[in-house]
Amino acid sequence: MIRMKAGKIVVSLLCLNLVSILVIAASPPTCPADVGSDCASDSSEWKGEFFPGIPKIKYEGPSSKNPLSFKWYNADEEILGKKMKDWMRFSVAFWHTFRGTGGDPFGAPTKMWPWEDGTNSLAMAKRRMRANFEFLEKLGVDKWCFHDRDIAPDGKTLEESNANLDEVVALAKELQGTKIHPLWGTSQLFHHPRYMHGGATSPDLGVYAYSAAQVKKAMEVTHYLGGENYVFWGGREGYQTLLNTDMERELNHMARFLEAAVAYKKKIGFNGTLLIEPKPQEPTKHQYDWDAATAANFLRKYGLIDEFKLNIECNHATLAGHSCHHELETARINGLLGNIDANTGDPQTGWDTDQFMMDIGEATLVMLSVIKNGGLAPGGFNFDAKLRRESTDVEDIFIAHIAGMDTLARGLRNAAKLIEDGSLAALVRKRYESFDTEIGAQIEAGKADFDMLEKKAMQWGEPKVSSAKQELAEMIFQAAL
Repeated sequence: MIRMKAGKIVVSLLCLNLVSILVIAASPPTCPADVGSDCASDSSEWKGEFFPGIPKIKYEGPSSKNPLSFKWYNADEEILGKKMKDWMRFSVAFWHTFRGTGGDPFGAPTKMWPWEDGTNSLAMAKRRMRANFEFLEKLGVDKWCFHDRDIAPDGKTLEESNANLDEVVALAKELQGTKIHPLWGTSQLFHHPRYMHGGATSPDLGVYAYSAAQVKKAMEVTHYLGGENYVFWGGREGYQTLLNTDMERELNHMARFLEAAVAYKKKIGFNGTLLIEPKPQEPTKHQYDWDAATAANFLRKYGLIDEFKLNIECNHATLAGHSCHHELETARINGLLGNIDANTGDPQTGWDTDQFMMDIGEATLVMLSVIKNGGLAPGGFNFDAKLRRESTDVEDIFIAHIAGMDTLARGLRNAAKLIEDGSLAALVRKRYESFDTEIGAQIEAGKADFDMLEKKAMQWGEPKVSSAKQELAEMIFQAAL
């Protein structure tokens, strides 16, 4: 009896094994993209799953408890006459999502994704690019952003660096197809030691020329990939001390550099928007594009105001001592709001923490500015945000982006409620209603001189000062959340 039972068990196991082999043979490759797996022998050509077990993210509504679903972002839902996806135009930042290590000034990296082999080889760059497009497809986002040196390794010469970039970009072009393209590209002019004094503002002519060559190439590949914008972030375009700095000369050099970029954009037929990204300091003590107002002043001074817009990063606004809402409104009223790097900082931390935006109130204020701007196209919301150092699971990459997208979607819904209700707008109009008079109109048209205003002041006597109704404004705002 024991032998018969054993025989039946062996036969059953053999049958199960045969069925498993047949199922596996009939299924598409799903083995995980870790460097130790048998299907990952050629890291640049591997075509299996980088995120096995994670489905395409879907909208399930506010009641869903599934962390891998959207609760508020419903891409095709119309709000104020435009689809959510068209208000948002979300983009994934390659450098944080696929090059972020979790390292900080006080600690070693904490993230080693399964597909990483610890190198910055060309094969590894291609492997990351494949992971990028699988992530975009599963997240349901059709735009991405990149720095040239984040997607392809730096070579020993400029020619070798360009060749590396060409090879990775060729793969990206193949993988993105017709539905995906970069929201913007940029060049990394801050990491390499050659840029320790800056690029466009370096006192060394050779560095200035090298910077121009690198931007030229990065602009070409952005154009080739169908990018809609090109960003200039001057991480080291500034100074550590004015004792050894000719600030006027450096600003003049930066203007000449940007003029040359405009000329080259037109030469190659790139119709994308050129964007400047303000930041006050870090890594330099003082960067020349401190905030939106400073950048606008620079562009006007050098006659570039019609050639550029601004890429506002919310955490940079914090470092400059402003709110993100302030920076967006400053850019908007100057006709310069082009793109938003969607992140936030920690008020208890004094550096650029690049956290995903999770504050509903902040997101609502952001979306009020975007609605007033009529949207951001051809710009959008780029998630220039990184996982916390302590978040180390692969699914955390999805959860962070889902939460960021839901937060901004909820902000859009709240902003729409505020606009449709009209109470906040009515409060603001009432506050300025004294200017909705004949004299007020003359002032706003520039037709009221001091002689006339003096006569009116004497005629009217001591003016009555109205209440700002700040608490009421905040009450109305909070009710929409």
